[in-house]
Amino acid sequence: MLDEFIEIALKEDIRDGDHTSLSCIAENERGNARLEVREDGVLAGIRVAKRIFEIYDPSLQIDVLKKDGEYVSKGDIAFTLKGSARSILSTERLVLNVMQRMSGIATKTRQMVDQISHTQAVLLDTRKTTPGIRLIEKEAVEIGGGGNHRFGLYDMIMIKDNHVDYAGGISNAIRKANSYLSNQKKQLKIEIEVRSTDELSEVIKEGGVDRIMLDNFSPKEIVRALEMVPDNYETEASGGITDETIVEYAETGVNFISVGALTHSVKSLDLSLKAQV
Repeated sequence: MLDEFIEIALKEDIRDGDHTSLSCIAENERGNARLEVREDGVLAGIRVAKRIFEIYDPSLQIDVLKKDGEYVSKGDIAFTLKGSARSILSTERLVLNVMQRMSGIATKTRQMVDQISHTQAVLLDTRKTTPGIRLIEKEAVEIGGGGNHRFGLYDMIMIKDNHVDYAGGISNAIRKANSYLSNQKKQLKIEIEVRSTDELSEVIKEGGVDRIMLDNFSPKEIVRALEMVPDNYETEASGGITDETIVEYAETGVNFISVGALTHSVKSLDLSLKAQV
């Protein structure tokens, strides 16, 4: 998937040629460049950047000075690059777009993970990702110390409110999900979202799920809900959880906390690829 993403991204940007570089830079011109960090944060995307260079021009030589997951400060140099000046210029924006976004996600994730490190709660991302680049956004969450929820619709059954409503209720949805897995001979975890303690009671009575998502519950409501949940269920808090509230949620004792903002509204980290002449 990574190579497919890179090939599409290069085609999107270059098509029949980087005409600025082709017109201004001689074919045999060699160049040196370095990736400069302009803002403190957690670096992410080195692995992806290396693969971009390998695919576009295998002769480019990268010397990595900072690793994925490493905390970097303004003024640090993440890597140096040498080779065809044209190739450096043609890949510059794609590498920056990837690394700035991934580093922003990793930085935000690390901040929130650190906030709840005194608890057992695991911070998770969601499917609220940018279409086409979910792979690198979820990788960035992992680099930042968070965990990935399901990657897509295919690797977990997650019964949300709309599924419950269309299926005719919680019990119907759970039974149909288990019947489907049995018929298809698939082994997938089943998670169900509940919106109230009444729905939670119905899920516990029915059984047949692995994880219960307490959606838009307040921390106090979660504490009360967890008293109802047997130990054999995983629990997850979700819905509008922010920097200001995540500690209170984590301290409830819930197993997982999912935060869509890790990927859908994060600020990119300021990086720059500068030519060295």
